[in-house]
Amino acid sequence: MPEPIITFAFILATLLGALFHLIVGGDARRLAIFLFAGWAGFLLGHVLGTSLGIDWLMIGELRMFSATIGALFTLFVAYIFTSTRSQGRTTR
Repeated sequence: MPEPIITFAFILATLLGALFHLIVGGDARRLAIFLFAGWAGFLLGHVLGTSLGIDWLMIGELRMFSATIGALFTLFVAYIFTSTRSQGRTTR
């Protein structure tokens, strides 16, 4: 059985990914990408916060500030890679 802090972190990362998808929109594929990016970024942000000793906004052992910043960073990177850019060409 997972520890409560792991479950809480998973729920928060899922909410960040889903809220980001609600704001920027997209199909089910982008939702899956945003959820994965939210989970990965939340984990990486927490690990980076632990290694750098960032103790701001902690809930138990969970470093909320660095984990949220990590999740938002990966979500924006995923948004950039999945956005469709319009071509600057004109039809003749």
